[in-house]
Amino acid sequence: MKLSQEKIFRSSRKASGYALIAIAPLLLAGCVVGSKYHQPAAPAPPAYKEVGDWKPAQPNDQNLGGAWWTIFQDPQLNVLEEQVNVSNQNLKAADAQFQQARAVLRYYRADYYPTVTAGPSATRTLVSANSPTSTVLRGATYNDFVLPFDVSYQADVWGRVRKTVESYREQAQASAADLATVNLSMHADLAIDYFQARSLDAEEQLLNSTVKDYEQALELNESRFRGGIASEVDVEQAKTQLQTTRAEAIDVGVLRAQYEHAVAILIGKPPADFSLPPLPLTAPPPHVPISVPSELLERRPDIAASERRVASANAQIGVAKTAYYPLISLGASGGFESSAITTLVNGPSGLWSIGLSAVGTIFDGGRRRSLNDQARAAYDYQVAAYRQNVLAGFQQVEDNLAAVRILENEATVQDEAVAAAQRSLELSTIRYRGGVTSYLEVITAQSAALADEVTAVNILGRRMASTVLLIQALGGGWQRSSLPERPECCGKLVSSNAHP
Repeated sequence: MKLSQEKIFRSSRKASGYALIAIAPLLLAGCVVGSKYHQPAAPAPPAYKEVGDWKPAQPNDQNLGGAWWTIFQDPQLNVLEEQVNVSNQNLKAADAQFQQARAVLRYYRADYYPTVTAGPSATRTLVSANSPTSTVLRGATYNDFVLPFDVSYQADVWGRVRKTVESYREQAQASAADLATVNLSMHADLAIDYFQARSLDAEEQLLNSTVKDYEQALELNESRFRGGIASEVDVEQAKTQLQTTRAEAIDVGVLRAQYEHAVAILIGKPPADFSLPPLPLTAPPPHVPISVPSELLERRPDIAASERRVASANAQIGVAKTAYYPLISLGASGGFESSAITTLVNGPSGLWSIGLSAVGTIFDGGRRRSLNDQARAAYDYQVAAYRQNVLAGFQQVEDNLAAVRILENEATVQDEAVAAAQRSLELSTIRYRGGVTSYLEVITAQSAALADEVTAVNILGRRMASTVLLIQALGGGWQRSSLPERPECCGKLVSSNAHP
């Protein structure tokens, strides 16, 4: 029995050696088909057109960083923005998509390794006495215990597995960049809604203050009317002005409530469970450091995601090309079989087989060629989409640079208009009290002054929103280096994208 066992294992090793010798040249000579990836060229101007006299960022300037909203120095905003990282549902959905992309990558990485299966079985059989089998087995009852193992492996001779894994690795990196894009968008939306709410708080404060002034003006006209100095027309005009302004102050609450509800949703709370205390907007927006346009390609997560999809499409071209080459597979099986459980793992119970196969397509009616054409067309599509995203990114930066710069100039002029309107109102009031003019002149001056002040408040709100949009267009402090080199091994990126 010992000699028989040794003989079995010697023959097994010899056969395994022959199989490995046969496949070794294929593995050593194997090459990865498909072109090496090069990032597509994209137009990048030397400077932004709308930057004007905006001071370019210097190395020692404050970097936006991950928590870019802190440059507004608003503690209430900081608290709300931190809650986005924890409770925003859109962010959770994007993170789940990234986890899915990681799982798909791990699935295809498993093709680097052989697949091992085992299928133990135990049967007890009674052979019919009238069976046409051997007379020795007729009427016999016997056991059959089997402990088999099967190993299958598809040699990656032409790089099909490597190219497939490469493609899905780039897809996972694109998904990580998508997560960063959603992260940036949610934080920017919150900041915009927050500043719009604060702008409406300032407008409501202005209207309520004006209402008090108009109440005093109405009392003055009623007193003058009772003294026979003013007419009833003046009283009704003052009352109309007062009630109209009260209605405008109440109407502000509609939009204010909507922005408050929007903030609640962004931090993952029902609007009924959230309240945003009024805080009128007064301070102008901070200065945003602007880098050279070429750096935008490294700082926008949406552009990085688009570029990673180009790389994935390029790898898929290599996958499509491997269809022209045969599939080399190595299979082996072995195990033990015995009629008694006590002798199952003994040498004489051993069994094995090993084999090598190659399968190639001789004729497919142009199917492989169409797959290659499809892969190349998909690559061309992703290249065009990437370049379009780059152009759109430059447009967004230019748009918001222009908005920030122009609104700043407009605010300066509007402040002068507000001062002039106030002076005009003071003069009209003096003239009315002196009996030189009618109250209609005062009402006209009041309306002009209020309109100019409301416009100034709205401009400040638009400046804050444009500054947030500019930060978003610049990438919000994100860096391409934040992308995981091995997406299948990293954890969740919600927090890391918020604070890279």
